[in-house]
Amino acid sequence: MGRVSGKSIIVTGSGSGIGEGFAKVLAAEGAKVGVCDLNTAAAERVAKAINDKGGQAIAMTADVSNREQVRAAFKKFVDWADSLDVIFNNAGFNKPMHLMEVTEENWHAIMNVNGLGVLICTQEAGKYMIAQKSGKIVNTASIAGRQGYPAFAPYCASKFAVNALTQATARGLAEHNITCNSFAPGVVDTPLWIDLDRDLMEMGMSERPGQATEEFSAGILRGRAATPADLEGMALFLASSDSDYMTGQTIMIDGGMVLL
Repeated sequence: MGRVSGKSIIVTGSGSGIGEGFAKVLAAEGAKVGVCDLNTAAAERVAKAINDKGGQAIAMTADVSNREQVRAAFKKFVDWADSLDVIFNNAGFNKPMHLMEVTEENWHAIMNVNGLGVLICTQEAGKYMIAQKSGKIVNTASIAGRQGYPAFAPYCASKFAVNALTQATARGLAEHNITCNSFAPGVVDTPLWIDLDRDLMEMGMSERPGQATEEFSAGILRGRAATPADLEGMALFLASSDSDYMTGQTIMIDGGMVLL
């Protein structure tokens, strides 16, 4: 039996990167998985890969900052899976700008997905969990939710917001037997960091491809950037009964970049 056998789990932003890795390992460990992404083709690709290996997955499309899209996607999942036991609020993005050049458009775009999106998905998933009197909510935070970086001010603000939402949700839903925790990765070898590296080079903050990622990774005590696989054990822990007594916590899983 797998560690999450019988559980029905949605992972937002699971068309690539960390979310894709989580969707695949959760399915391999016995879960029915909702692969939810803004990119329909990416979601379908990941769901097909899971199903081709004997797992159970369904693709869903939603902009997490759009409540009607989220509500429709989650209904599609529950109609298929019969329940919603765990949600990973993983969808997010970053578009760096120099602190003094951050625009309202940049601020709202990042906060709408990384902050409001977590709230909306928590609320819509929470309705099912309250009805069944159980559930787990897992949010993707970041080292940027523990300290601010001048080139990523809106992103940092959004991830500080995720930490606050994690605590508020843990307190607000405890009476319904629902827990909420988050995890905070650092540098992870994913498309997000590839795009970030390119953006920082275009901003004049690095001179060659890969330099920004290397410089951010220099302080990692484990000596390298993470891969999505490095986070999978933590994802299984938070989705399984092993974490039943934990709530309101943010787990640092950054290789030792930020020590609290």
